[in-house]
Amino acid sequence: MRVLVTGASGHIASAVIPELLGNGHQVVGLARSDAAAEAIAAHGAEVRHGDLGDLDGLRQAAAEADGVIHLAFKHEALRTGDFLAAVDADLAATQAMGAAMIGTGKPFVTTSGTLMLARAGIDDRPGTEDDRPESGPRIDAANYTIGLGQQGVRSSVIRLAPMVHSDLDHHGFTRALIGFARESGVAAYTGNGSNRWPAANTRDIGVLYRLALEKAPAGSTLHGVGDTGIPRRTIAETIAGKLGIEARSIGDDEAPTYLGFLATFAGLDNPTSNDKTRTLLGWEPVHAGWIEDVEAGHYFDAALSS
Repeated sequence: MRVLVTGASGHIASAVIPELLGNGHQVVGLARSDAAAEAIAAHGAEVRHGDLGDLDGLRQAAAEADGVIHLAFKHEALRTGDFLAAVDADLAATQAMGAAMIGTGKPFVTTSGTLMLARAGIDDRPGTEDDRPESGPRIDAANYTIGLGQQGVRSSVIRLAPMVHSDLDHHGFTRALIGFARESGVAAYTGNGSNRWPAANTRDIGVLYRLALEKAPAGSTLHGVGDTGIPRRTIAETIAGKLGIEARSIGDDEAPTYLGFLATFAGLDNPTSNDKTRTLLGWEPVHAGWIEDVEAGHYFDAALSS
């Protein structure tokens, strides 16, 4: 299968592209810069220049592919506090590519996040793949994708855990938490730290995207989760132990100071089940969990800490 991958120079793609190529697929990676093109070529994929703002280019690229995996998101906007701009760009790009695939039967795999379940009020029990909030940031793009399953597209949405981790991760939530703790001298959590965040190893996620591309039923929702919920206090204490600093509870009003752009998500309780995903696709996370991976020390390598 000839597969278009957006966000092809990013963290998740660094596992997805080798997984696709290693299983006989061809990959065309969307590159918005020369540096991105070099990274994509280094993975062994073909380069196609473009970005999320070029909706006509996205439609054409999707129409020419045998399948699409949409990973791109304007993470820089999220980090600078303009989350809604990133959400709007993602929705427009998803709609552009999806419209080009209606009636083709091709697979279209898009990306959301499990934290969106907590933001939608699903926090009194583990979130499941059957939970379908009606609307909201990133939820609208996910619901559009699911709806394509009724329009001749083998569409699926992967909700990723907030902490997708491994030595391939250079800009994710785990590295951000470590960076904020290093800067402030405190590994912070809000309240009593009992609220939980799920996590997943990048290499397990690479396999999940391939399986979704190859066999996810039309209109399905999948959970990219290995650890189903780690207490935020445990997360902070693990980081603190590696940095040799204090782990401490802070008030919600202090969260922006100690947690930067992650303050919005700091207090969310997001336990998340992966039972249906594992059963549906035969996917089993086998790589190191979050605590083991962080304890291994690569996140604290001086060469990668800046």
